[in-house]
Amino acid sequence: MAGPKFKQKCAICKDNMVIMFSRRQFPICSDCHMKQIDKPINDPKFKKFFDIPIEFYEQNSFLRNIKQSYIRFENLSEKQIEAFKKTVEDMKNPKPKEEPTDKKTEEK
Repeated sequence: MAGPKFKQKCAICKDNMVIMFSRRQFPICSDCHMKQIDKPINDPKFKKFFDIPIEFYEQNSFLRNIKQSYIRFENLSEKQIEAFKKTVEDMKNPKPKEEPTDKKTEEK
């Protein structure tokens, strides 16, 4: 992901600052976004699908966006479902960071 470009106030609450990565991105803080996606889901398949810890939603804007898309359109594409599952799996089992190797020590 590209580095953050600038900060902007949340367009809804106007209190919290949001790190913006793109000029097309809508400035919404995680608190306001969590309020928007805290609606009940009636479909039992998707109810189980979105039943992940709240901390994951708070940490990851991608997961919030997928849930918001489902609430808005009541449907998700196969690619969205796969990406959501992969992201949740990566958050449950984070990969250990590789130690940077020093080229000078490898040559000796």
